[in-house]
Amino acid sequence: MDYQIHTDIKYGPLETIDLGKLADECVGKWWNQSLVRVNDSVVRLGVFEGEFHWHKHDNEDEFFFVLDGKLLLDLEERTVELTRHQGFMVPKGIVHRTRAIERTVVLMVEGVTVKAEGG
Repeated sequence: MDYQIHTDIKYGPLETIDLGKLADECVGKWWNQSLVRVNDSVVRLGVFEGEFHWHKHDNEDEFFFVLDGKLLLDLEERTVELTRHQGFMVPKGIVHRTRAIERTVVLMVEGVTVKAEGG
């Protein structure tokens, strides 16, 4: 899978962010853009279709909120299914991966120290 992960912060304070427009402009199967820093966290927008690799964050929690579609969060012992307007927090140290069978738009919040990398 070709992951397009953009860790540059695209917006600053007091700027309007049009999530719908950004998502609509995305044509890739796995795209992730850092939007804005909030204190010690970063807010990211993802457009997913396919699966990400198994991974964990040793020091940071990660929050997922589905804007459109269906996100599957695989944990070591279960899979959590999130649909539109549902969220879920994966605590630090928990091995997980995200999957989307159909095009899914997700808002994520995680520590600014997380290094988003493809697998």
